[in-house]
Amino acid sequence: MTIFELSKEGRKSFFLPKEESYGYEPSELLPEESVRKNEPLLPQLSELQLIRHYTGLSKKNHSVDSGFYPLGSCTMKYNPRVNEKIANLDGFSQIHPYQSEDTVQGALEVMYNLQNSLCEITGMDSFTLQPAAGAHGELVGMLLMKKYFELKGEDNRRKVIVPDSAHGTNPASAVMAGFEVIEVPSGRNGRVDLKSLEEILDESIAGIMLTNPNTLGLFENEICEIQELAHSKGSLLYYDGANLNAIMGHARPGDMGFDIVHLNLHKTFSTPHGMGGPGSGPVGVKSFLADLLPVPVVRFNGRRFSLDYDLPNSIGKVRSFYGNFGVFLKAYAYILTLGGDGLKRASEMAVLNANYLRARLTKLIPTAYAGICMHEFVLKGSKLVSDYGVKTLDVAKRLLDYGIHPPTIYFPLIVEEALMIEPTETESKESLDIFADTFEKILNEAKKDPEILRAAPKFTAVGRLDEATASRKPKTKWSKDS
Repeated sequence: MTIFELSKEGRKSFFLPKEESYGYEPSELLPEESVRKNEPLLPQLSELQLIRHYTGLSKKNHSVDSGFYPLGSCTMKYNPRVNEKIANLDGFSQIHPYQSEDTVQGALEVMYNLQNSLCEITGMDSFTLQPAAGAHGELVGMLLMKKYFELKGEDNRRKVIVPDSAHGTNPASAVMAGFEVIEVPSGRNGRVDLKSLEEILDESIAGIMLTNPNTLGLFENEICEIQELAHSKGSLLYYDGANLNAIMGHARPGDMGFDIVHLNLHKTFSTPHGMGGPGSGPVGVKSFLADLLPVPVVRFNGRRFSLDYDLPNSIGKVRSFYGNFGVFLKAYAYILTLGGDGLKRASEMAVLNANYLRARLTKLIPTAYAGICMHEFVLKGSKLVSDYGVKTLDVAKRLLDYGIHPPTIYFPLIVEEALMIEPTETESKESLDIFADTFEKILNEAKKDPEILRAAPKFTAVGRLDEATASRKPKTKWSKDS
């Protein structure tokens, strides 16, 4: 039931003083056009009903706290509660961005140290913390690339190369920045086809956007050759940091030859990812691009921290104030807690978990590309259709009946009936075994009675939804007549 269906006339969960007790009419404080002419249509419930309703809704939601969440490419890992506590300390949560710099030296120190930590982790020379999310970081990276070539007088560079396996935000960000997108195909090994790349690389290319490891969970082992090709043509190399969780502590994008990097603090460095917000997508650059970064950047002169707006070639501000500060705190606490060895261990466990699960599941269904993966892998679900007459979607829906969030499906687009699985480093072997056992159980169901999968889910709060109608004709608010 919706909260409006629970509503009963006359029930209240709060009480306000009568208007005469104020000594004035509250409406007198507002301009006439801002005063309601009619009472708002709000549900009327007791406080207990209100609490029970929203608590009940929260229990219907799946989360990392309540179950396995192997959502490929999204790194839905558990994040320590202590970092949330730190972000909520009064000295951080109760400050305001309009305060003078002298009163927020601690906050500026956190930002400065986080910038330096991210430089060390990625091999970059300078960072901006402003971007509000990964896709926003991509856009900032593309704007930096655009500004760089404008200053060089190379306005002919209007194209960006993106692999066919890339995140969908990559081409979108490039187009928003004013570039034309050129797609480079993957080879038979699931990595960028070097010959095809060489054929399309010329002086019209501003840059190449890559994720390494890529969205198939495979490391681009020819990255040195790729960066040599790009730089020989005067192009820049852009790193989508969505998959940094697989290599942090072991390899650095800057050492691979990348010129611009964006990170997802809300995926890799301890902020809940998805529906909880906010995110953070810092962008790092090599020294020759540092003067183009958004303003302000945090500086330290040996005595005090300050915000520097004096970057003549800056692309300007890209975010209100200085970014999502609470996310910085959690990321910095995470980095300090783990240290270099801990970050390295986290990526090792992410890769180990993925390969353990890959080894178990490939006994049931083949991977899109054979061999060792990094932190995630992609199963080729076309076998489900040919062998059992069910689709990847049907398996995903049935997993919900077993209390497991489905993996990413139908992405990357170059894999037919794809299931993209990322277990992350925070899951135990027992959790992985439960998932693999459940997957096998579902495939046995498909073999004996595929209709069970086609009708799933049966034991969730709602059954299978009409997703096409929900997408094309969404109902985003309640109305009295609905």
